[in-house]
Amino acid sequence: MTVRISGITVTPVAFHDPPLLNATGVHEPWALRGIVEVSTDDGLTGLGETYGDEAHLAMVRAAADALLGTDPYDLHRIGTLVAECVGSAVVTHQHGLTGAGSNQKTADGVFSAFEVACLDIQGKAAGRPLVDLLGGPVRSAVPYSAYLFYKWAAHPGGPEDPFGAALDPDGIVAQARRLVADYGFGSIKLKGGVFPPDEEIAAVRALAEAFPGMPLRLDPNAAWTPQTSVRVADELDGVLEYLEDPTSGIDGMAEVAARSPMPLATNMCVVTPDHLPPAVARGAIGVLLIDHHYWGGLRRSTQMAALCRTFGIELSMHSNSHLGISLAAMTHLAAAVPNVNHACDTHTPWQNGQDVVAAGALRFSDGAVAVPEAPGLGVELDRDALAAMHEQYLRCGISRRDDTAYMRRFHPDYQPKTRFW
Repeated sequence: MTVRISGITVTPVAFHDPPLLNATGVHEPWALRGIVEVSTDDGLTGLGETYGDEAHLAMVRAAADALLGTDPYDLHRIGTLVAECVGSAVVTHQHGLTGAGSNQKTADGVFSAFEVACLDIQGKAAGRPLVDLLGGPVRSAVPYSAYLFYKWAAHPGGPEDPFGAALDPDGIVAQARRLVADYGFGSIKLKGGVFPPDEEIAAVRALAEAFPGMPLRLDPNAAWTPQTSVRVADELDGVLEYLEDPTSGIDGMAEVAARSPMPLATNMCVVTPDHLPPAVARGAIGVLLIDHHYWGGLRRSTQMAALCRTFGIELSMHSNSHLGISLAAMTHLAAAVPNVNHACDTHTPWQNGQDVVAAGALRFSDGAVAVPEAPGLGVELDRDALAAMHEQYLRCGISRRDDTAYMRRFHPDYQPKTRFW
């Protein structure tokens, strides 16, 4: 019997976000996401999560209308319909933090939420966890990394958040101690590109002293020139597990990679399949941070992973400010991909307990999340939390994340830092 999509609901939500600093500015007080619910005529519902920017959500809603009556197993057809709805549009997210925008990346970003929801439906129909639809688990739990940020103690005019300030090496080490103690993380990533490179080198060295032997990473989001990138790589030889996006573009990364003593990682210069051949040809990267939100979903991410394995490129996973539906999808994906060689990124600690999924399905133990065993994604919506976060979206006054504009409210001359140092 053919199953049909009978309804799709798209609910924008907002949740509190701390003032986390990066190379483009600072996080606003509210993070935005879109929650997608796909229902079928046989009574099943699948969940997806996507970006919450207004322009992106408009395309998600348009695609939702076009998908009514389609078969949730016919993902090729769904992908075609989504691409037709997106047309030639290009929508960028995160202001360069996830690489340049393109039409393919835009269409893939819209499609991914529907693909995850349809796979959730397929898993529920089969009575199997979603990981089984991706080839089965190669690990029962997925390690995640402590994700450190330089940050203010509070949003200007607001109360101090539970994490406090982190604006120097001591503050970064204190933040790391808290996250490792609370979650059991076994590796650490620092978001850089905020202060001059020597200050961030000092923070990494302080982390290495405080956590001897723990894998460390530094991600300045292309804030450095190739020359500075090489100098920092040399300074941190034997300290970093990998150096992520020190400079911009495949050419710039290749220039640094040829002289760097540690692998270079990216979620900025390789963000669509078209970018992989030139990156491989130039030897630009050693680690790719996959992200199903803009790689076109979970199945396409496994295809990219297979290509990376062929060319000897290792994998980690990129994270944006996200909720539990995304964390569940990330966990199923990483559990099914053999060559996820490094702990994955996650923003979950920065949510401070806020979520739209019911508690209990996703737990951190020794820095890892066990793969949910219930059918599909293995998570269910907390309807009260969803309603509250939707109301926050309606009241927060933010319709598009803009770290730079928010920073300029307090520092009018602020400029994003691409090849700045």
